[in-house]
Amino acid sequence: MKYITLGNSDLNVSRLCLGCMSFGEADSGQYRWTLNYEDSEKIIMKAYEYGINFFDTSNNYSNGSSERFLGKAIKHFDRKKIVIASKCYFNEGKLSPAAIHREVASSLQRLDCDYLDLLILHRFDYDTPVEDTLKALNEEVKAGRIRYYGASSMFGYQFAEYCYKAKEMGFQPFTTLQNHYNLIYREDERDLIPVAEQFNVSRTSFAPFAAGRLSRKEYSSDSLRYTLDAKEGTRYDHTAQTDMIIVDRVSKLADKYSVSMSNINLAWQFEKNVAAPIIGITKEKYLDDLINCFDIKLTEEDINYLEEAYIAHPITCNR
Repeated sequence: MKYITLGNSDLNVSRLCLGCMSFGEADSGQYRWTLNYEDSEKIIMKAYEYGINFFDTSNNYSNGSSERFLGKAIKHFDRKKIVIASKCYFNEGKLSPAAIHREVASSLQRLDCDYLDLLILHRFDYDTPVEDTLKALNEEVKAGRIRYYGASSMFGYQFAEYCYKAKEMGFQPFTTLQNHYNLIYREDERDLIPVAEQFNVSRTSFAPFAAGRLSRKEYSSDSLRYTLDAKEGTRYDHTAQTDMIIVDRVSKLADKYSVSMSNINLAWQFEKNVAAPIIGITKEKYLDDLINCFDIKLTEEDINYLEEAYIAHPITCNR
């Protein structure tokens, strides 16, 4: 495993982050496909054995049960040696001060721990002044309930406002940006990613495999998530014809290097200065494969080959 320090923080994390959306009690909505506790624990334990110390969850994943599952599993580890990120926004009050204070307390209760290493603003809140959100974050940092904060999908000008205001108010700078980024969705290269680079914010991209589109030769899948999660199952449908050109190139490079398509995607992420792609998995065997991603070094020719077929896509996930 390789490690990296996030932004201006002292958080030293594995360069693969285990996404915990796959873990939690199945519901009748988006999360009908998630793993029970026993299967979730096996993956979390194996990830830790491989050196993964960075775990990403959210207050809204499976109605909070993702946090509960993670909190129970990490009792096996030394808390000081792992980094836990959770999120706030898809809740009553979004990013209002009252909501932030309430949701941090609730997340800590579900995780059964004293602090979050990283609290991520899941989206931009159009209803709450940026200053009010930042004051609440600063209060949580001072109280020791969160160590650092970051942001997730939003427009570049919105993230810039958060970053500039934090600096203007003398608060801690933003540490991470968790945004939608992969070979068939690169729209954030236009403005959001440059803002992150300007402020020395580390990127922890989600959907590095485009919900599996980039990790198999066939467009569709019979997996439980693809079948049951309408959001993930249709997100890339409107650009399938052009995206499949890129998928085919990923497959050809995987054959060239005798590795999986998933490893080619991760190698590309590292070449694009992503600190820690978020890998969401439902089977232990996927970890056995993904851990080999650090052995691959793509050439400039490889990168151009992967990128040159890209066309502009409709903006997703930013609201």
